[in-house]
Amino acid sequence: MSSADFGLDLDWMPEPLAVDSPHIPSLDPAFRFEPQTTRAILAGFRFNHRVLIQGLHGSGKSSHVEQVASRLGWPLMRVNLDSHVSRLDLIGKDAIVVQDGQQVTAFQEGILPWAMQQPMALLLDEYDAGRPDVLFVIQRLLEADGRLTLSDQNRVIEPHPQFRLFATCNTLGLGDETGLYAGTQVLNQAQLDRWTSVCRLDFMDEASEVQLLLDKTQGLSGEDAALMVRFAAMTRDSFRAGDMSILMSPRGLLHWAQGSAIFGGLLAAVDYTFLNRLHRDERALAEEMLQALGLRAD
Repeated sequence: MSSADFGLDLDWMPEPLAVDSPHIPSLDPAFRFEPQTTRAILAGFRFNHRVLIQGLHGSGKSSHVEQVASRLGWPLMRVNLDSHVSRLDLIGKDAIVVQDGQQVTAFQEGILPWAMQQPMALLLDEYDAGRPDVLFVIQRLLEADGRLTLSDQNRVIEPHPQFRLFATCNTLGLGDETGLYAGTQVLNQAQLDRWTSVCRLDFMDEASEVQLLLDKTQGLSGEDAALMVRFAAMTRDSFRAGDMSILMSPRGLLHWAQGSAIFGGLLAAVDYTFLNRLHRDERALAEEMLQALGLRAD
């Protein structure tokens, strides 16, 4: 494994792990790596950096970490920090278990103690949607030594030498100014300062998105892929200008491409995968975009 496998030229690389684990992510041979984000993730694995990746939905934040881990043979646990994830879920709690045929109360470790004692990367998705009390549990892991204190158990857990920590977010902790991400929080700046590296992941350039569609979708023509990517770029421009509240992400493009084979063409599929999500005025604008590209909306 060399940096060239990720489209980079580095004089350092993480050592792949020789472990057999069901938690190693599946390999996507068609995945396209963004250089700056990939460099930071590789540094996270190599130098034990804590890496936070910010970007719009569908830009490939979690997929980047998963695909780097897959190529390194590094087990990965992905946890979504929605509002239902509690401090007890992360740390652990007393539970009734059966031992020697008897019901007894025993402490069951949560996600953090279990993961950090393994050769494993922990990926915290939707980091900016986590509850404040939950995020303060994570804060101790962001220190240089990364120890976790279980006060109820009078234990201090040392992280495994191959434990790594990553997170993704949509808003970078300054609140949601777009209205797209309900439930996100303004994050504690002292905690944000503890992340070793912070990356901003934007969407791919048009040529890369076209190639992604062709690599991932059997039977799609280059002409159709180019039209789809051009339409997606137009929705993003309108989103930035404030004319649309929804944009088409690379994930949405893939859904559109897959739907075109099921629903009988690009125009039929775009209804299901994008247009039906829009308000009336925004839908009219999107249909004008399709017409400008030579596609006629129903």
